[in-house]
Amino acid sequence: MNITILDDSFDTVRTLQCFHKIAHHSVTIWNDHTKDVDLLAQRLKDTEVLVLVRERTPVQSPLLERLDRLRLISQLSSHPHIDVAACTRRGVVLSSSLFPGAPEFTTLHATAELTWALAMAAMRRIPQQMASLKAGRWQDGIGLNLRGRTLGVFGYGRIGKVVAGYGRAFGMRVQVWGSPGSRAQATADGYGTATTQAEFFAQCHVVSLHLRLTDSTRAIVTARDLALMQADAVIVNTSRAGLIETGALEAALKAGHPGMAAIDVYDEEPVTDALLPLLQLDNLVCTPHIGYVERDSLESQFSEIFDQILAWEGGRPINVVNPQALAGRCG
Repeated sequence: MNITILDDSFDTVRTLQCFHKIAHHSVTIWNDHTKDVDLLAQRLKDTEVLVLVRERTPVQSPLLERLDRLRLISQLSSHPHIDVAACTRRGVVLSSSLFPGAPEFTTLHATAELTWALAMAAMRRIPQQMASLKAGRWQDGIGLNLRGRTLGVFGYGRIGKVVAGYGRAFGMRVQVWGSPGSRAQATADGYGTATTQAEFFAQCHVVSLHLRLTDSTRAIVTARDLALMQADAVIVNTSRAGLIETGALEAALKAGHPGMAAIDVYDEEPVTDALLPLLQLDNLVCTPHIGYVERDSLESQFSEIFDQILAWEGGRPINVVNPQALAGRCG
């Protein structure tokens, strides 16, 4: 069986212990990233099983129509990048686990930990202090403590709950904003909730975004929201860049409200332009979308992805998004 894995940027998958699950098949791994349909069609022309790393590569009808041998796509989490209807028409099964084991699921905690690391790095100016020291200078400016300040968690889902717990452990006041249901759950868990979105942004010293990117959440954080933030506040985004109104973050950081940002996600990924204007800002702490990219998380993720492949191969597919595609196509 021909299996292709896309977007293995660090050539890590072959080094994972779980790789043995599919090592008996013909496995092709691509380490670069492309969205070019012609190039993808050429690379995937013999592929029977396609492994996707989250939402990095769109798989839409123009590509699917050219992949005559494709029978299974195996991935994790949500799938806005995949044309499920086109998959179904062509008999391509989509298996995608939505992490039924959360909150124990490793990826959740990896992202939450990076969120907290970014918040602390921004508040204490750790990247700037490192750069100063390595340049032969001593301290560079003065950072801020977290204890006694207000943490704002926008989106009280699985990751948001963990981050709220970190805030409590660090002695912060925790405020939650989100859907009525998430605010009700936060109240039940002993956290405060804001009465309006404007109040939420105005009161919080650290605002951390933990929402899925959907039509209803796209640009949910506006330029006006950011302008309400305090000059010593930081906004942290390890979710999706599209949650913030296009161009608003760069403009807000230049205006000084909020005074800092710490991000792991970008409008277009991967970012390979070192001169990207956003990256030139001294009040930005940034990482290259590594929220879930650590070895324990990758072992857990790919183990489940490979189990989905083996289940399909054995005629008992699991986590199937489009069961209509199964007729006569299994195994």
